[in-house]
Amino acid sequence: MSLSELTRLSARDAVAMLRRREVSSLELVDAAAERIAEVDPVVNAVPTLCLDMAREAAGALVAPNDPGPGWLAGLPILVKDLTDVAGVRTTYGSPIFANHVPERDDVMVSRLKRNGAIVLGKSNTPEFGAGANTFNEVFGKTRNPWNVDMTCGGSSGGAAVALATGMTWLATGSDLGGSLRTPASFCSVVGLRPTPGRVPQGPTSDPFQTLSMNGPMGRNVADLALMLDAEVGVEPSFPLSLPEPGISFESAALSPKLPGRIGFSPDLGIGPVEREVAEICSAATTKLADAGASVDESCPDFSGAMDVFQTLRAALFVTSRSSLLQNHRDALKPEMIWNIEKGMKLTAAAIGRAHVERGKLTRRVASWFENYDILACPVAIVPPFDVDTRYVERVGDHEFDNYVDWLYIVAAITLTGCPAISVPCGFTADGLPVGLQLVGRPRGEAALLSVAAAAEDVFGLDGLVPMDPRCKNNSV
Repeated sequence: MSLSELTRLSARDAVAMLRRREVSSLELVDAAAERIAEVDPVVNAVPTLCLDMAREAAGALVAPNDPGPGWLAGLPILVKDLTDVAGVRTTYGSPIFANHVPERDDVMVSRLKRNGAIVLGKSNTPEFGAGANTFNEVFGKTRNPWNVDMTCGGSSGGAAVALATGMTWLATGSDLGGSLRTPASFCSVVGLRPTPGRVPQGPTSDPFQTLSMNGPMGRNVADLALMLDAEVGVEPSFPLSLPEPGISFESAALSPKLPGRIGFSPDLGIGPVEREVAEICSAATTKLADAGASVDESCPDFSGAMDVFQTLRAALFVTSRSSLLQNHRDALKPEMIWNIEKGMKLTAAAIGRAHVERGKLTRRVASWFENYDILACPVAIVPPFDVDTRYVERVGDHEFDNYVDWLYIVAAITLTGCPAISVPCGFTADGLPVGLQLVGRPRGEAALLSVAAAAEDVFGLDGLVPMDPRCKNNSV
């Protein structure tokens, strides 16, 4: 099998070949390196490589006698540039850390390595992951492979592009306000924001926060589930971490089953959405209904969700980034400054109200899930937009006054603590991808992955990636 053919393998197929010794980890590293050299100059998704380190790790890998779920057997992966990898340049997308090289791995990276992952390098991200367009002052902008004039979304944009173009088989992401769901939608790949605590992370200054979480990204649901198995488990330094499940997530994804009742909303009742996106997602749920699911137009009451999210997000920025404003203000992008300053102006009463309102929302969502199995809605309210547009400022007659509010349809789901996955469901008339967001019950990743796999079968779009980058006229 040629190197180019190896890059087109699914992650599960590549791991199966590794386990049978039909291919070596070194060959996969070489295949990925060749594909990155071919494609990345066009899309700029993988700015940092550690190929010598990857080859050394591949050559030294020793398989356990009885590999458990999530054993990746030497599969090369990419790690988002927000996440520390020991000995590898990790910039967080910021000129402040342009030459930063961590001395230790993030705990998620440690788990992945113990489960046989080989780190190829780092995927591009906006500065400190702030914003849903992947650009920064260190590495520049990452382009959408479906049309290189468009954004890939963010903040896990480099990861999504690398998956869509065959530069990696699996990639890590993280998600505060849709940071892995939005780029998955924009690039026609799959991204899961798990229940808080499902995937360990850190060490962090705020280990009890439940807004920003790590999660897996893949080209299809079963690949993603394999990576989730490699990431999960209890870590003492992350007190929210959950034990490994009794059944592997990969097994759940390989048992696709449509749910009994799906509630669908094009806008969660709280914001605008472009008509074409709403129509594509509605048509996708009609396909699910035709396949046997019961679909109603229904969703929990999300009123006030964005005020709550903006308050808690701003408070989190103060906790994690206020020292940067004090010491490096001139090096921060305007959106970062705005968000930190917003947090510094908050009163204790405002933060307390936000927590109380989040609690009320959580109870409303739990009550809604007594009658429904899955909530479905768009992942993004617009399709991919011009790569030089920093964020969406207007949809129809509605104008957004900041860089976060247009992400309401993913941010509101973040508040619920429910796992949510982006599954490709269609394309616009201009050939740009649209994803359907499927939301399950808290800690219900297994059931959600089973549903997502069934939806993936119904939509039939997972075979479109990996692909070569395209201009508007479908060529580069």
